[in-house]
Amino acid sequence: MDAERQTRKTAIELADEQLLASLGYKQEFQRAFTGLETFGIAFSIIGLLPSIASVLVYSIPDGGASAMVWGWVVASIFILFVGMSMAELASAAPTSGGLYFWTHSLSSPRWRNLLAWIVGYANTIGSVASVASIDWGCAVQITAAASIGSGQTYSATNAQTFGVYTAIVLSHAVICCLGTRLLARLQTVYVVLNVLLCLAVIVALPAATPKEFRNSASYALGNFTNTSGWSNGFAFILSFIAPLWTICSFDCSVHISEEASNAAVAVPWAIVYAIGIAGVLGWAINMSLAFCMGTDLDSIMNSPVGQPMAQIFFNSFGQKGTLALWSIVVLVQYMMGSSMLLAASRQTFAFSRDGALPLSNWLYRMNSYTKTPVNTVWFVAIWSIILGLLAFAGDSAINAIFSMSIVALYIAYAIPIAARFLGTNDFTPGPFNLGKWSVPVGAMAVLWMVFMSIVFLFPISPNPSVPDMNYCVVVLGGVMFLSVMWYYFPKYGGVHWFEGPVPTVEKTVGQVVEGSDRPSTSDSLEKEKNAAVMVSQRDAQ
Repeated sequence: MDAERQTRKTAIELADEQLLASLGYKQEFQRAFTGLETFGIAFSIIGLLPSIASVLVYSIPDGGASAMVWGWVVASIFILFVGMSMAELASAAPTSGGLYFWTHSLSSPRWRNLLAWIVGYANTIGSVASVASIDWGCAVQITAAASIGSGQTYSATNAQTFGVYTAIVLSHAVICCLGTRLLARLQTVYVVLNVLLCLAVIVALPAATPKEFRNSASYALGNFTNTSGWSNGFAFILSFIAPLWTICSFDCSVHISEEASNAAVAVPWAIVYAIGIAGVLGWAINMSLAFCMGTDLDSIMNSPVGQPMAQIFFNSFGQKGTLALWSIVVLVQYMMGSSMLLAASRQTFAFSRDGALPLSNWLYRMNSYTKTPVNTVWFVAIWSIILGLLAFAGDSAINAIFSMSIVALYIAYAIPIAARFLGTNDFTPGPFNLGKWSVPVGAMAVLWMVFMSIVFLFPISPNPSVPDMNYCVVVLGGVMFLSVMWYYFPKYGGVHWFEGPVPTVEKTVGQVVEGSDRPSTSDSLEKEKNAAVMVSQRDAQ
C-alpha cells in the first residue's frame, strides 16, 4: 500500500514538473504544499474574523448593521465570480507568475508585452499593499489590546503603532525565510485556528452580550445608519470595502503553484473553496455582530480602544474575556501577515525571474540552504515598511493602503480574465472548467472589478479636506505611471527588451523556446500530455 502511494506521489510530482516545463519554467521550488495546505494559504490570508475587525471601521459609517449583513452577501457573490474565472486560468497554467503569465499568453501579440508589464507591476504593488494593510491592522489590534488592558487609559500614537507595525513586518520576513516544508505545515495550523475562532465568536458573542447591547431583527437586518455624508446608495456600495478587502488576495494560491502538489487541480479548488467558505462564515460573523453591537454607533467608532470590534467585544465579554479572545484574534491576524508575505515574495520572485523588476538579477536568487527566495522576502518587507510611513500623513492616508490593495489587485485580476475572451488565443481549459458559464461569469467578474476599482478611488466623505483625501489614487497612480514611463523610457525602457515570461527550460520536441516565442496555453497543455520535456543540460547541472 505504501509502495502504491509512493508511486502515485512520484507520478504526480513528475506530471507537475512536466506541466511547469511545458509552460517554460524549470522546477526550482520544493512541491511541499498538499491540497489542504494550498487551500490553507488562501484561507489564512483571508483571515475572516481578524480581517473583518480590521475593516469594520468602514462598514459602520456606511450603513451600520444592515450594510454589514447585506453588503457582505452582495459582494461575496461577485467575488466568487472573480475567483471562479481566475480558477479556470490557474487550472490551465499553474505557475507562480500566474496573472502576468496568463496575460502574456492570452493577449494579442501587439499588446501582450505592455499588458503583462502592467499586470506584473499592479500585482506586485497590490501584494505589497496587502502585506502592509494586514500588518497595520495587526499593529492596531495589538495597541487596542494594550488600551483594554490599561482600562482604556492608554491610546497609542501613530509613531507607537508604526513601531509595532515595523516589528511585525520584520518578524514575518524572518519566518518567510524558513524552509518550504515548515511553511507548508504552518498553513494547516492557520486553517484550524481560523475556523475555531470564527465558530467561537458566532456562538459565544450572542450568548454573552448583555440585553442593553442586543439588537432586534428589524434593527440588525433593516436599520441603515449613514454617517458618511454620501447618499445612502453610494454609502452602501462603499461598505463593500469590508468584504472586498477581507476576501481578497486569493491569488496567493496561484503564486505558490510551483510549490503545490497536483497544482492544476489543487490551486483552482483552493481559490473557490476559500472564497465560498469565507463568504458563508463571514456572513455569519457579521450577523452575530449586527445583533450584538448595540445602537450607539458613535461610541463604538470613537472609543479610546481605537478598534470598533474590540469595543463590541469589550461591551459583551468584559475586560478579561475580551483580552483572552482578542489575543487569538491578534494571533490569527499575525498568521495572515506571514502567509501574505510568503505569497508576495513568490510573486516578486516570478516577476524578477523574467527581468521586469529593478534589481532583478539580485532578486532572482534562491537561498541554497532554505531553498526559498530570501532576497524577495526582504524586498517586499522593506517596501511594506515604507508604505507604512503613510501613517504619519494621517488616518486617511494609511487607510488608502486598504483601498490600494484592492484596486491594484483588481487591475491585475481583470486584465488576464478579459484577455482570455478578447485576445487572440486558443485557450484550452484545464481540469477546472466552467464550460458554457465561462463567458457570463467572466464578463460579470470583469465588470464588477472595473466598477469597484473606480468606487474605491473616492474619498470617505463627499467634501474632504486635504488630509482626508483618498491617497490611493496618488500612491497607486504614481507607481503605475512610473512603471509605464520606465517601459517606454528611451533606449533602456522595457519596450526595447521586455518580451514577457522568460523560459528557463528547453524542450525535446524539435522546438526550442526562446525569447518571447512563448507557446500558447493550449499548446503548452497539449505538449505536456504528449511530449517529453527535459531541463536543459546547463540548468540540470
